[in-house]
Amino acid sequence: MGRKVGEGKSVKVTVPENTTVEQGKFYLFDGFLGMAVRGVTTGAGETVQVVLNIENGEYETSQIDTADAFNAGDKVYWDATNKRFTTVATDGAFAGIVTRAKDANNVIWLWFAPQQPVLKQAAAQADSNAADVAGIVSDFNSLLAKLRAAGLMASS
Repeated sequence: MGRKVGEGKSVKVTVPENTTVEQGKFYLFDGFLGMAVRGVTTGAGETVQVVLNIENGEYETSQIDTADAFNAGDKVYWDATNKRFTTVATDGAFAGIVTRAKDANNVIWLWFAPQQPVLKQAAAQADSNAADVAGIVSDFNSLLAKLRAAGLMASS
């Protein structure tokens, strides 16, 4: 059996035990970054599902690292440790781009990027491939230096 169950604008995710989720705040659960549609609280040994809005669009949020400048055009990342947006590239997901700079109330407008787990995996693989290539080039340069030192190859 197969059927379409949604438009991909939201997903149901599992909220871990001992967690409070506030409606309208962003969270990262089950690999999805999105805005909670409703609030829930879980206790010890308890999990529940909540819907995250993962639709790309422009959002207003104060859930930011207030030490960051957040100028229009800045890239924004999710800081999973502090559960907020930052302009510092972290191991967290790219989240979008600032469309309206941080104001006096520490509020920004954010173009929230589409969820792209496949592209994120591809980017991670590309980073890994680049590291592999850099290692090969380093090994090759080392071999050339040894050959030159042994007089088996002329210097260029």
